Amino acid sequence: MNELISELQAIANPERAKASAWFFKTGKGQYGEGDVFIGISAPDLRAICKKYNSLPLEDLQVLLNDPIHEYRMAALMILVSQIKKAKGDTQKRIYDFYLKNTQQINNWDLVDASARDIVGYYLYDKDREILYDMARTNHLWTQRIAIIATWYFINKNQYEETFRIAEILLSHKHDLIHKAVGWMLREIWKKEKASGIEVIQVEQFLKKNIGKIPRTALRYSIEKMTEERRKYFMTLPPAPKGVLLKPN
Repeated sequence: MNELISELQAIANPERAKASAWFFKTGKGQYGEGDVFIGISAPDLRAICKKYNSLPLEDLQVLLNDPIHEYRMAALMILVSQIKKAKGDTQKRIYDFYLKNTQQINNWDLVDASARDIVGYYLYDKDREILYDMARTNHLWTQRIAIIATWYFINKNQYEETFRIAEILLSHKHDLIHKAVGWMLREIWKKEKASGIEVIQVEQFLKKNIGKIPRTALRYSIEKMTEERRKYFMTLPPAPKGVLLKPN
């Protein structure tokens, strides 16, 4: 682990660190308050981590506990690599370890780089009820993990969890959840559109929930539609209570 840290420190870039601190909202009262960056690009970080994929969980815990953002990201990149190669009890141990550390997975890029390929990957052939529990917590990052984990299922043409968890999160106040919900709905829409099906479930979902879905989530979800279709959804009036608008 010390060798990994030395390599990361050797390529640290103060200017990039400053830009990252601004981009990831580390100021007082912001979602990333207190996060510390040393300025390493994701490709450089990934290239270095490949050499340390055998680090034990004890070392990865030290990295996850560190205030430096790139150290935590390194640990998560290594965990993603490890769970894909692991079997049986070892795979479960990595999954459990990840869930134990949700407090340290505390910025959106950390979630997005790991939730699909650890939580979604592990739960693919298992009971997924824990995702609903995670979505109902009051912890921003655990909630984002819940919806982003369903991306793995989306890639396998399984959409139920995404729709159900999205519905749980529609009333959320934070735009990082709105963006994640819209993003996952967009991923389903792309898959459905490419398959050529007649009735697109995402569009039905948007119509059903048009009075509840945050505008940011709506904009993200319709981003790949035609301009005409985007205008249609952005101007769609809320449905009367209990009424499902018919597909158009």
